[in-house]
Amino acid sequence: MPRTPRRPHRDDLHIAVAGLLGGALLWALGIHPRTASDSLVLLDAPWAALVPLAVTAGCEPLRRTRPRTGLLIGTAALVLDTVTVGNLVTVVLYTDLVYAAVLYGTPASARRIPWITGMLTVVGGIVPAALWRDPQGLLIGVGVGVVALAPAATGALVRNHRDAAEAARLRAEQTALLAEMDRTQAVTAERARMAREMHDMVAGHLSAIALHSTAALSLDDARTTREALAVIRENSVAGLDEMRRLIGILRTGSGDVEPAVSPTLDGLGALVDRARAGGLDVTLDAGHGEVPAPVELAAYRIVQESLTNALKHAARGRVRVSLRRRDGALEIRVTSTHRPGDTPRVPGSGAGLTGMRERAALLGGTFEAGPRGELWAVRAVLPLTEGDPA
Repeated sequence: MPRTPRRPHRDDLHIAVAGLLGGALLWALGIHPRTASDSLVLLDAPWAALVPLAVTAGCEPLRRTRPRTGLLIGTAALVLDTVTVGNLVTVVLYTDLVYAAVLYGTPASARRIPWITGMLTVVGGIVPAALWRDPQGLLIGVGVGVVALAPAATGALVRNHRDAAEAARLRAEQTALLAEMDRTQAVTAERARMAREMHDMVAGHLSAIALHSTAALSLDDARTTREALAVIRENSVAGLDEMRRLIGILRTGSGDVEPAVSPTLDGLGALVDRARAGGLDVTLDAGHGEVPAPVELAAYRIVQESLTNALKHAARGRVRVSLRRRDGALEIRVTSTHRPGDTPRVPGSGAGLTGMRERAALLGGTFEAGPRGELWAVRAVLPLTEGDPA
């Protein structure tokens, strides 16, 4: 419901002044709805009709600020007008007060006033006709209906349309707000996905490059240097391929770059070979079979990041990678030798563990990583059910 204004509206003041001047003009011209000889006229002095006119006009500035008060005072003025020669403008101003009380008043007033005026219309027509035994008595009810019920019904109709328009506006604002929230969430999720892809694609290759470049610089052996440079070149080329794939995905709709195929579990062998070239003793036990594409990509990235972490942090020892289907899910296990207190060969930020955990959560799976005695164990369980969120 709109807030009630504290000051009278300028248009209401104009209505009050115009009504007062118009009623005074009719009085000056001697135009009255009744004559002094009518039985209802108790105050036959012509000036008496000016009092209810002035009071009703004075209620007009209250039609928005205090509509119920204005209606009550206007009703008393209308009753007074009926015992004088009367003024047509007084009746017109009163109909506007009834209309305003329904339109600008409280919801309770908007419900009650049409019912009250409707009852007065019925009673005003039936009772006089029954008492006087004259159908002409029904005209009183018609008059009440025209003066009170009609403006009340009009106000209720306009108010209903106004409330419906306000509700539609609020729904539109809420829809726009929800759309903006959805857009923000989509942008945030896309940024997180891009961050995971960038980290998983680049971190492993750069870590291998950093380790082997350090070895090439620190060892004065031609053969070791050539081997380190070969590994550096291999990881550089692989990293460039991964970056080219991501750029191709981001350039949607462009024909100049053809996105490369997403990595699959069939590429785990090459991934393990690169890890072995980096100095890790890796064994692979892959018994996964056919899995959905989202699960396949997530599993590949989890194994890739686990091997990268082993390359940076693991102590000398064997690294075991295992993939198995169990109870409608793909279970991934990667274990490596772990000695608390060892200095990492390449510093890390912890984003890799966060990315693996997010990948598992997006597929409705579970992820855990941590020390298990002398081992560092990574375990992820990814549901294979088609339709799981990816």
